[in-house]
Amino acid sequence: MMNRERHPHLRNKEDTVMLPALSRVAVCGGTHGNELSGVYLVHERLKRRKKSQVMEPVAVVTVMSNPRAVQRCVRYTETDLNRCFTHAMLSLSASEQTSYELVRSQELNSLLGPKGSAEAMDLICDLHNTTANMGLCLITYSDSDWICLHICKYLQREMATIPVRYIHYDIPRSEAYSLDSVGKHGFAMEIGPQPHGLIRANIFMAMQEAVQLLLDWVRLFNSGAQFEGGSVDVYTLVKNIDYPRDPHTHTIIAAVHPDLQDRDFCLLHPGDPMFLSFSGETLRYKGKEPLYPFFINESAYYEKAVALSLARRRKVEIPAIRSSRM
Repeated sequence: MMNRERHPHLRNKEDTVMLPALSRVAVCGGTHGNELSGVYLVHERLKRRKKSQVMEPVAVVTVMSNPRAVQRCVRYTETDLNRCFTHAMLSLSASEQTSYELVRSQELNSLLGPKGSAEAMDLICDLHNTTANMGLCLITYSDSDWICLHICKYLQREMATIPVRYIHYDIPRSEAYSLDSVGKHGFAMEIGPQPHGLIRANIFMAMQEAVQLLLDWVRLFNSGAQFEGGSVDVYTLVKNIDYPRDPHTHTIIAAVHPDLQDRDFCLLHPGDPMFLSFSGETLRYKGKEPLYPFFINESAYYEKAVALSLARRRKVEIPAIRSSRM
């Protein structure tokens, strides 16, 4: 018998949405080989499984996504693995000239997918770190995936040490480029701030707690527990902003302004300081509407010409859900 005093989020409702159980779950790390919280969390999970000491609340596939990049402690060896999971790229024929990461993406698609098929993993959680002051974020391609939204709501309720947010990239699933898009449901669990190439204990512990809570939620859901509806704040990407650059050489000529640095998810208003040029000039936000910045000064995004991303925030109402496996 479920103890509802211990689980006040569980209750009966007539308008409950019935969803398939999550019988196949994957936890992946090392998609970027220098984002070490996920790398070491996967190391620990694989080590415990090998010693037969792991007691999981649900059967989980644990994957080190990019072992070559992990071995070298680099983001990637030839091309960004987490941009290789579109249907078009997964359909390319491999050759001797094909990058290691593209070959690896097709291997992962075979292991965890195929993407878009009935055989794909029910849920994929891909672990990442950011140098930005973002707390813990679930990054997804849907603002109406009740599974992912309920998981976010559960983490927000259970985690007291770090803010938890839900980021939505409005991209068709066929064009979604990251590993988590291979699953029927999935998200990147992005947590920071942590410099790439090192590990901070507080960030690692927060990720470890979040993964355990995720698996606890899946166990409750699969057991037939009902999760009440409510609302979740969703941050939908509007646009990316590049650093100011020299028009002739395209070199960066300004840094993120000190008043903006580390203020991820703090509302940015038109006219607010955005960059400080190397000559000392303050460059201000010229947008027409207030938006929420995130991935502010992410070090890995210099090569992608992204100084920060901007999002709109809105409340998404989510229904009560329950597993259809009874």
